[in-house]
Amino acid sequence: MGKVITITSGKGGVGKTTATASLGVALAMQGRKVVVVDTDIGLRNLDMIMGLENRVVYNLVDVAEGSCPLSKALVRDKHVSGLYLLPAAQTRYKEDITPEDLVRICDELRKEFDFILIDSPAGIEQGFRNALAPADEVLVITTPEVASVRDADRVIGLVETADKGPIRLLINRLDPARVRHGEMLGQEDVIEVLAVELMGIIPEDEEVLICANKGVSVALNGGTPAGLAYQNIARRFLGESVPFTTLGKMPGLLERLIRLIQFAS
Repeated sequence: MGKVITITSGKGGVGKTTATASLGVALAMQGRKVVVVDTDIGLRNLDMIMGLENRVVYNLVDVAEGSCPLSKALVRDKHVSGLYLLPAAQTRYKEDITPEDLVRICDELRKEFDFILIDSPAGIEQGFRNALAPADEVLVITTPEVASVRDADRVIGLVETADKGPIRLLINRLDPARVRHGEMLGQEDVIEVLAVELMGIIPEDEEVLICANKGVSVALNGGTPAGLAYQNIARRFLGESVPFTTLGKMPGLLERLIRLIQFAS
């Protein structure tokens, strides 16, 4: 039976959809059969990130309503064998699907796929509850900024209340130079505040945006910092012991205390 991983964040703009696509690519490159599910109904973007927008015919709501079989809604990726997309509906509403619908669909997907990655909408409303319902694991994404970490902390609390997990953490867009200049939290700060298992750190890398605009995942290129980071995260999800690269270490205890006080205030 396949594993369902819900990928979520407290706020928008942290790179959650790009991370979902990239992790899907990286797991498929390891020989696993993977489907990424876009649950951001009305605001879908996963198809564009993957360069599959012209291939979408049916969507998640069509499957939930019985308008088409699940197999017809799945879109095969153009770049990696074994990777598929189940797109969201663009002209419907998040209320058009229920948590029970998504649990039922994911139970069907488990029979065929090793990993089901759910791209959760931003926020903590109906879309978040839908995406969380079938989760075996939850990957929370944050950028190393105080507002983003606060929102991630709130989401972690909601996930724990729903008795979902284990909860794991991905820190995105960490810039070591900005950390050294005190303009961004360091990885130690984020880990200390959120207190969940770290799965990976994605460094700031201009190739992420370039690849996204081309509809190609940065994870295809292990020669880029972000691409290598996603490949390492996939290996950790598969149980491998992959060392972490230390990025953005704070220069001293005083600076870290200042940032933690700012977070708590």
